[in-house]
Amino acid sequence: MSSIQSVKRAFDVLSSLGDGPLGVTEVADRAGLPKSTAARVLATLVGEGAVEQVPGDTSYRLGPRLITLAGGFSLTRSLAAIARSTLVELAQASGEAAGLGMPDGDLVHYIDQVDTVQPVLVRDWTGARVPLHAVSSGQVLLAFRTPAAIERYLERPMEGFTARTLTEPDAVRERLREVRRHGYAWAMDEFETGISSIAAPIADASGEVIAAVHVHGPSYRFPASGTQADVAQVVLSAAAQIAAGLREA
Repeated sequence: MSSIQSVKRAFDVLSSLGDGPLGVTEVADRAGLPKSTAARVLATLVGEGAVEQVPGDTSYRLGPRLITLAGGFSLTRSLAAIARSTLVELAQASGEAAGLGMPDGDLVHYIDQVDTVQPVLVRDWTGARVPLHAVSSGQVLLAFRTPAAIERYLERPMEGFTARTLTEPDAVRERLREVRRHGYAWAMDEFETGISSIAAPIADASGEVIAAVHVHGPSYRFPASGTQADVAQVVLSAAAQIAAGLREA
């Protein structure tokens, strides 16, 4: 069986389960597959967590891994849509690129960015995933995890991307304490030499930090001398505005 055909059959089986639990025979009928093939595909999908067998029954339903992936995709799309106008305003107010990031395990996943009309721009980071300790958005997301989760992260080796990347656990702990105290994080040349950034957390209605909004630009002009406090307030206001939009959605 070709890999393309296997993928198609897996999608056919998953689609058949979209309306609720089904037995192997019903899955085979809806997916247009021999019963033995449907059983093999189901077994594979169960192993991956995309399908599960209903407890005490012989029928199958969509599994927790697939539901989690779908829920995360939905949240990403809705958050990006809610935040878009605020990112535009933030980029205009700061004069630099504004972006949005969400946690992806021990990484921050950049899901949107709005550039400015500056003659020299930083790259578009949309789609990139970066270790939490190395960038302002990641530090914000890490700072508001539980103490146990923070310690688990600090137990692993932390990669140094530039000479200024914080990789010693005690140094990262102190940075995270500062983030919690001030409500935002500055990262100067820590992930890439020549780029500085500031980020603030976005909390959902329960108070859980689920994303971060940031501004970044070339270090030679951002932040301009004496403007750090003002920039921080603008970013904090943008984070509060996005959080308010989430509560109203």
